[in-house]
Amino acid sequence: MSAHADPFVRDRMPAADKMPQLRFDLPELQFPPQLNAIEELLDKAAQKGFGARPLLRSSRITLSYDDVRDRVDRICRVLVEDMQLVPGSRVLLRGGNSIAMALAWLAVVKAGMIAVATMPLLRARELGDIIDKAQPAAALCDIKLLDELELARQDRPVLAQVVAFNTMDTPGSLAVLSSRKEGNFQPCRTAGDDVAMMAFTSGTTGKPKAALHTHRDIVAACETWPRHVLRATPQDIVVGSPPLAFTFGLGGMLVFPMWAGASVYFPDAPYTPESMIKTINDVGATICYTAPTFYRQMAPFAREHGMGKLRITVSAGEGLPDATRQLWKQASGIEMLDGIGATEMFHIFISSAGDEVRRGAIGKVVPGYTAKVVDDAGNEVPRGTIGKLAVIGPTGCKYLDDERQAGYVKNGWNYPGDAFMQDDDGYFFYQARADDMIITAGYNVAGPEVEDALLRHPAVAECGVIGQPDEERGMIVKAFCVLKPGHAGDAAMAKALQDHVKASIAPFKYPREVEFVAQLPRTETGKLQRFRLRQS
Repeated sequence: MSAHADPFVRDRMPAADKMPQLRFDLPELQFPPQLNAIEELLDKAAQKGFGARPLLRSSRITLSYDDVRDRVDRICRVLVEDMQLVPGSRVLLRGGNSIAMALAWLAVVKAGMIAVATMPLLRARELGDIIDKAQPAAALCDIKLLDELELARQDRPVLAQVVAFNTMDTPGSLAVLSSRKEGNFQPCRTAGDDVAMMAFTSGTTGKPKAALHTHRDIVAACETWPRHVLRATPQDIVVGSPPLAFTFGLGGMLVFPMWAGASVYFPDAPYTPESMIKTINDVGATICYTAPTFYRQMAPFAREHGMGKLRITVSAGEGLPDATRQLWKQASGIEMLDGIGATEMFHIFISSAGDEVRRGAIGKVVPGYTAKVVDDAGNEVPRGTIGKLAVIGPTGCKYLDDERQAGYVKNGWNYPGDAFMQDDDGYFFYQARADDMIITAGYNVAGPEVEDALLRHPAVAECGVIGQPDEERGMIVKAFCVLKPGHAGDAAMAKALQDHVKASIAPFKYPREVEFVAQLPRTETGKLQRFRLRQS
């Protein structure tokens, strides 16, 4: 049933006994064998009544669903007719969030190729690693970001073609080539389990891995969290900072709005906390996606300028400290919609919204998924006990040619690597990354809990907590703190923070070492890289 003429990815999928078990237990998760995700989300928009509605917005232009379909079809013809790519070919995409980047991604997937979107801040060495792994035959690249890509491909002849976008009149650019084409491109007749995209993990734990997602995975993800928790409407206007190269951003900033018939606004430049609030008010945005740290930085501007028509704020990408949730709620009047997902699972699988939010909890399992907290042998632990999270549902981890598959998928279940506790009502409480649990003098300490306590101190802007080896205690709790302006990082401040933590949570959890830093190491998606703190 596969439409892929290029078998490179299919030949490098995990072995059958290492594949995740997939479950399609809900009526909306019944899919035909032949499925093209973009045909479902874009080509069928007109018959759903969305054709004339806006989809992609910027300060210069607004494109309807019908407009987007026409432009995507023209790009598809460039890919097939001019670039001679075939279904299954990998196409590297390099660009920030923009209408042009969105059009390029949609076209690659509609034409049956495999989209390999990359973060715009990656340098030549990092891009080279991705090219070596994905073996893309072509790249579509924002003209402003060509230099690093050209450096990366110098010794890599596999990447034979690079076409620039976000330029209207450069000879050979995507805009020039597609302007010569007719629309009406018929979507590739892909199988539902043909791979549509390759998402490189964000590197919070070291070398990124290439997670594969099929056309069916993309549509299934739309039918779970967006349907049952987010509940967007065609009237919604979405803004956010997560990159389209990150599955949190791809879902929130493109795929999920399309499923709902909503629209997305892309800014002219990367957001600052203040410009995000200004944009929300200026464009009448109703849904916002960003990371907890960004919401914390946005809070004072929310108080100053108000929130306009904003009704939903989604936090994901890293753990949401309760201190940040409450700070945002006080500033904006909006209860944060939290969730945990994974690049390997495509998007969010535990979440709660509105009246179902329980303080301190991420939420309940999203309909369509099953989750449990287990011990090292995979046995479910009693409620109220900390263990490892295991998840199963309509999506699952499929790494490209990577021995780490065996560590993520065990007996068909996905193990995202998080330590959780589940209460008697079914709510899941995030503790830490499983490898970030700190065992000190026999006590288990979750770094995020200490971080949450520190963030409640008025002098702390950001912080990261790790376990540091110690001969006497095995490990000690160590905190790295970024202070707000006007506060000195001296011994007196360290003691004040230690005393504050002792007064806030169990005293044995306090940081025995406090180091003051100017900034914390983060990925491009805003996640804290604790492994780099451990290396410092």
